[in-house]
Amino acid sequence: MTMRRVAALLVPPWLEHLLTTPFFATCPSHSDAARSECNMYCLDCSSSASGGSSGAFCFYCRSDRHSSHRVIQIRRSSYHDVVRVAEIQRVLDITGVQTYVINSARVLFLNERPQPRASAKAAASPHTCEICSRSLLDPFRFCSLGCKLVGIKTNGDASFVLKGDGENDKQASESGRAEEDIERLPDRIGGSREGRHGIGFPAPSSSSSSSSFPSSRRRKGIPHRAPLGS
Repeated sequence: MTMRRVAALLVPPWLEHLLTTPFFATCPSHSDAARSECNMYCLDCSSSASGGSSGAFCFYCRSDRHSSHRVIQIRRSSYHDVVRVAEIQRVLDITGVQTYVINSARVLFLNERPQPRASAKAAASPHTCEICSRSLLDPFRFCSLGCKLVGIKTNGDASFVLKGDGENDKQASESGRAEEDIERLPDRIGGSREGRHGIGFPAPSSSSSSSSFPSSRRRKGIPHRAPLGS
């Protein structure tokens, strides 16, 4: 069996089209609406997308034409497309792909990103993507879905086909430890705006402060006796 046929068995037919689809253009049918950016993608309709059809659509198009279909939402981080792990792991085995926690939302990147400038932090990382050599935070094989796709086509030793539920839940749990300081995502990707350390040390209360120090520092004076009469 050729490597191409092997890859066809290990990769869903809609994935390659998803990775080449441009997102966040204004929807021509709903350009005057508040949520008119095309950041939705239908997995069920992707096989019929061809020609000038990008495959991306907006919130209102979803309600009109894809209400009963499998739809995922694409989001942005530092001008790069990401998808929530909670959405993508339902349809893909994301084992081996580095994930990040950003604004309380666990995400992964769709495609390879430009390499960052050389830094001591990047040079110190012992983990790199097998395809693009990008520094990773944890011992994963790939930096994105796109790089995993290349790895499957090259070596055939990975897969996007879903395994048992336990395997994918374990992958999601382990990848949740990774965090990266990158540009803040739009508010729609996650609710919390807290920092990386959600719980800080409580400020000392007024009662504890008052108990630590006496209310007055004045020392009691030494009594003086009246002089004895002569």
